[in-house]
Amino acid sequence: MSRTIELPCTVEVEHSDQSLHAHVALDGDPEIRPGDEVQVHGEPIHVAFGERRTFRRMATLRRASFLERAWTRTCAGFFEMNELYEVSFTPRRTL
Repeated sequence: MSRTIELPCTVEVEHSDQSLHAHVALDGDPEIRPGDEVQVHGEPIHVAFGERRTFRRMATLRRASFLERAWTRTCAGFFEMNELYEVSFTPRRTL
């Protein structure tokens, strides 16, 4: 089984006062698993302020190896656990 797949994708970019984002949707909706990487090919995308544009590009999906997948799951679990901690910076008086 090949570890890389070439496939077309749709890139949606918005640059406005309400949102600044770029979303990539791969054609065929392949399953993206922990550790997998997606690289979108083509010229840099420039969207002026106040615009929302859609582009068609080619992308490469590189599947993670077993070790890469395990490492990603381990690290992701650690950082998700840290998100459970509550940190507050409440001003306190010292007497």
